[in-house]
Amino acid sequence: MKFLNTAKRFVAICLVALACSQTSTAGVVINDTLKSEILNSEVPLCIYLPDGFHRNPQQTYPVLYLLHGLTDNERAWVDKGQMNRVADELMASGEAKQMVIVMPCAGGADLRQVWNGYFNMEGWHYEDFFFKELIPTIEKEYRAGGSREQRAVAGLSMGGGGSVNYALRYPDTFCACYAMSAWLGMDQQLGGNPKDPKSKFSLLTKAVAELGAVKLLEAMDKEELKKLHTVAWFIDCGDDDFLLEQSEELHMKMRHLRIPSQFRVRDGNHNWEYWHNALRLCLPFVSRQFK
Repeated sequence: MKFLNTAKRFVAICLVALACSQTSTAGVVINDTLKSEILNSEVPLCIYLPDGFHRNPQQTYPVLYLLHGLTDNERAWVDKGQMNRVADELMASGEAKQMVIVMPCAGGADLRQVWNGYFNMEGWHYEDFFFKELIPTIEKEYRAGGSREQRAVAGLSMGGGGSVNYALRYPDTFCACYAMSAWLGMDQQLGGNPKDPKSKFSLLTKAVAELGAVKLLEAMDKEELKKLHTVAWFIDCGDDDFLLEQSEELHMKMRHLRIPSQFRVRDGNHNWEYWHNALRLCLPFVSRQFK
């Protein structure tokens, strides 16, 4: 397992950083690739490095793993959500701490030919890749994270469900979880199971059904539930979003189990306008949890 094109990556960081240093306090967006032995493939990554990253080679940073939605890829948060502009503004104003933001690819537009999803499935062990390869490599190569108090996870739709699932099952890894319009389980609105049970999309929907957030909470014992109190939870969904009921159900289950969480229903739908604005809440929220 290793990053590809290390020399090119270094040159890219230097060139973009030089340009930024002559204009404004802007972060740098890097496109990188991680060769995964677990997935037997090259996984594209989009990584935001805060202003000053190149000037302070000894400094370490907290890290946010920001997950995209179904049929999107690692570039979605930058190209559609303008993540870097939001991060620049909030970090410059002091509303958010300087952090590294990692956006790994876990999907693509062709549901028949391209794997989508953050879970381990037959032929696609993305969860193993995430925890055994991605996190250790990011912490080594980008001076990010290193402890649970320095790691957070967030995402939208499929990525929102992935972030909740990861934080529920790995509370010792993350200090905060911010879920936007989260896909948290299967129901008829999402089409049910496709006809071909071995198709990539069928395996994804099966995993979502089996690892639904509420189902996971109901199966936990007291000690497992107690650990969830160490994670700061924020559930955010639009009032016109077709997944709103799933977020409401998760919030009510957490409330019943006395797991502290914040829940917001704001004006909006399942779209990039909503998620762009949600990011302005997300970055300050996770910043307050970093230590």
